[in-house]
Amino acid sequence: MSLAMAGVVPPLYERNQEATIYIGNLDQKVTDDIVWELFIQCGPVVNVHIPKDKISGEHQGYGFVEFKSEEDADYAIKIMHMIKLYGKPIKVNKASQDKRTQEVGANLFIGNLDQEIDEKALYETFSAFGHILSTKIMRNPESGISKGYGFVSYDNFESSDSALTAMNGQFFGNKTIRVEYGFKKDAKGERHGSQAERLLAANRPLAQKGLMGFTFDYRMPAPPQPNFEQFRQPPPPPPFPKI
Repeated sequence: MSLAMAGVVPPLYERNQEATIYIGNLDQKVTDDIVWELFIQCGPVVNVHIPKDKISGEHQGYGFVEFKSEEDADYAIKIMHMIKLYGKPIKVNKASQDKRTQEVGANLFIGNLDQEIDEKALYETFSAFGHILSTKIMRNPESGISKGYGFVSYDNFESSDSALTAMNGQFFGNKTIRVEYGFKKDAKGERHGSQAERLLAANRPLAQKGLMGFTFDYRMPAPPQPNFEQFRQPPPPPPFPKI
């Protein structure tokens, strides 16, 4: 049993941060045991920690998984990000990643979405244009049904520009979607993608661009090639000599 499973969580500085992943958007039904059983499929797990409220005992919808190796953590990110757990797509990324330092304003609004499109489909389609920081589909809080629009946030404007150019007016599911820069939360009527945002993004320090830390590679590993030699029929026996 891990330290975390025994209720003893090692201090942050003792963890291998590069081998630790963050998991978010967890349903309240999710427990440490469930997370352990899910992620041990990706490699040996050292610790699982889901912070809980001291009074209610409920978790806050996120947690951490520490693997023995950074390679296993990277593999878990590739195959577990946006899979559904109790009907909710979970978010998986490196715990050492600070989204706030990578947020540049390359945020796209995706409108007229088919109700069958979920976060995973949105992510898989738009990740073709670059590294995605987050995807979100707005839903009715009671029914969980999509409201028909969502958002995709990239870590650079080159990716968001490419996605906008390629996807605006395209069929996605059974509808023609509308793609444009979203409105800023703190500036009424002003959209992301302004020259000021682009200038700030171009002049960010290297540490804020994520160049001093890890980078994501969301491409799935190539499947092993079958060994066709084992399927070949043995050569026919030599013909009997004529008498």
